[in-house]
Amino acid sequence: MKSQQQHHVFGPVPSRRLGRSLGVDLVPLKVCSYDCIYCQLGRTTKKTVERKEWVPTNAVLDELKRKLATRPDYITFSGSGEPTLHSGLGEILEHIQAMTKTPVAVLTNGSLLWQPQLRAELVLADVVMPSLDAGDDLLFQAVNRPHPEITFEKMVAGLEQFRREFSGQYWLEVLLLAGHTGLPAHVQKIAELVRRIQPDRVQLNTAVRPPAEDFAVPVTQSRLTELARLFRPKAEVIAEYRRQGKRAATDASQQSILELLRRRPCTEEDVAGGLAMRPIEAAKHLAQLEAAGRIVSQSHGEQVYYRLTRRASSKTPSSGPCNAFGRRGSIESDLQGSRASESDPREHRDGTPE
Repeated sequence: MKSQQQHHVFGPVPSRRLGRSLGVDLVPLKVCSYDCIYCQLGRTTKKTVERKEWVPTNAVLDELKRKLATRPDYITFSGSGEPTLHSGLGEILEHIQAMTKTPVAVLTNGSLLWQPQLRAELVLADVVMPSLDAGDDLLFQAVNRPHPEITFEKMVAGLEQFRREFSGQYWLEVLLLAGHTGLPAHVQKIAELVRRIQPDRVQLNTAVRPPAEDFAVPVTQSRLTELARLFRPKAEVIAEYRRQGKRAATDASQQSILELLRRRPCTEEDVAGGLAMRPIEAAKHLAQLEAAGRIVSQSHGEQVYYRLTRRASSKTPSSGPCNAFGRRGSIESDLQGSRASESDPREHRDGTPE
């Protein structure tokens, strides 16, 4: 029963940009307006532009109240799909403002910002982090694979219009892929659009986690640094998240690990940092869950990620004590870093989310 009550709020999880982020998941797994080739959560199962109450608004607010005791740095809307598809987003943002001073970030693919009603709701957030992954329609269709109602021109116009209406922090994420959007000539096209959009910050990212399609190849860290110079002012290459400060008290049970992995693949250090666990505790829990067939490990670059198995999604973890120890492994990425992202869902993203 407890797992059902906490189905829509997860973490806090480590975020490269937002510190300890308490995630809010407003749509079912892979309900999205895009079907990005780089998505860490796999192929979109329902591509839509319909805004509705995909999950109960009151249930989300009740779970948030209980989770605020974890003292996150941010409350972040990301998770399993595109959060702006939830028709109660504005109502939820209003209630959050009334219950806490914790800042709110919304990670979005930005595909629906051409809708006036959505823009009016999003202005209540403290930070809005949309994405722009292509500089023309051809690559937009190839990389993001949008819903037919979303044209490249409409998407870019929405990004520009929201900048005029939003007084909070506007951080634009640009996710580049080798052989696709990571070529200098194409990055120049993106940089020209960025000058029109005028975000507060531009952050370059790449597919550091296992993508939906094998041909979505990451750009190296050194290459990203070079491409960042094509932006005026220079874009920021998203750095490796480094945990700071004291750990907040939080439930570090196997159930919490499974809830975290249900949203996205994580490394051992992601689990330890996001759930305030000692590394040896994370290793023990992950080893037992893998031995029980609840999770599987997968190598990507020089890192090992853990993801939920299909049969584990409908089961709860064993409540018995851990007696299996797993290796800690090498946690240095071939990209020098970026082991956690906001979901992307954005954290659907690889850049999450986070």
